[in-house]
Amino acid sequence: MKPNYRRCLSCRKVAPKEAFWRIVRVHPSRQVQLDQGMGRSAYLCPQASCLAAAQKKNRLGRSLRASVPEQVYETLSQRLSAMLENDKG
Repeated sequence: MKPNYRRCLSCRKVAPKEAFWRIVRVHPSRQVQLDQGMGRSAYLCPQASCLAAAQKKNRLGRSLRASVPEQVYETLSQRLSAMLENDKG
């Protein structure tokens, strides 16, 4: 079976969807969460530049058509710093 490809909403890079973080606006509650759930999805590279651009220009909010809580960005930046620490160690 061929892999499912997705596009980063920040840098527009195309890759298999496992290479991205998935942010979901859950239906019907319109709550924004990470990784799982049924609803509108957006994909973001696990890179500091993509996260910063998505937050600064509200790309996640526009893509999901919902307001994204600050907690989502904080969780993503924590994941990013944990990934960087794992790479160093």
